[in-house]
Amino acid sequence: MKLEDEVAIITGGGTGIGKAISLAFADEGAAVVAAARNVARLEEVANQIKSKGGKARAIQTDISDHQQVKRMVAETVKEFGKLDILINNAAAYSYNNADVPDMNLDNWYDTLTVNVSGTMLCAREAMKVMIPRKSGVIVNVSSVAGISGHPTESPYCVSKWAIIGFTEVLAIEAGKHNIRVNTISPGATRTKEFEEMITALANKRGITEEDMWRKLKASNSLNRIAEPEEIARAVVFMASDDSSAMTGHNMIVSCGFHLIHPQEIHRL
Repeated sequence: MKLEDEVAIITGGGTGIGKAISLAFADEGAAVVAAARNVARLEEVANQIKSKGGKARAIQTDISDHQQVKRMVAETVKEFGKLDILINNAAAYSYNNADVPDMNLDNWYDTLTVNVSGTMLCAREAMKVMIPRKSGVIVNVSSVAGISGHPTESPYCVSKWAIIGFTEVLAIEAGKHNIRVNTISPGATRTKEFEEMITALANKRGITEEDMWRKLKASNSLNRIAEPEEIARAVVFMASDDSSAMTGHNMIVSCGFHLIHPQEIHRL
């Protein structure tokens, strides 16, 4: 197993991509701490892992709250004795954005607080545990929205661009402590939340869901979208010794979504 006896925190670990990462890490032998605001979903994931003989803990955490992040890390170390891996997956996203002059400012501040400050706070506290041990891995989850501009989505795009930049800075700072820091940038991924978004967009545009899915798939060079388990396998690679010489890298996992000219994507 690639992560045997490792201890990992996965933020946003109760749903979507985060849930897939939590389950994949457990399958690879890691003790998993799933952290998010919705504790009921976290408990479901933790119980699923435990039912298969794995080790797991659910910790309710708002990553934008420094004190809650400190508690999350402290409880992880208390329960499992160490922290080897941090997956910064939790994120805020609103599908009701607008051009900058009409943008809801609360959405702007909330998105950057969770996605940027939350990522930084989790990395900050995790590194305080990892540095004395001279070992650790941090994987920050960005997005293809962090490598190209998407009109009406400036809060999300800016936050995901910032995560990639933060990763590069942190990789430089952390290298002397033998800590690796990388980024994963998924494209469209078939989670429950994403499927709900597609339904809402189809209704808003007056087209069928089938047409919406067809257009979305056609925007990817593989003519499909990724499954959460595919993203999770990429994260396992980044967290394991299989990527032991990689740091400061942004891995795009998008079924070729990022290869299409951004303006073609915006016509979906």
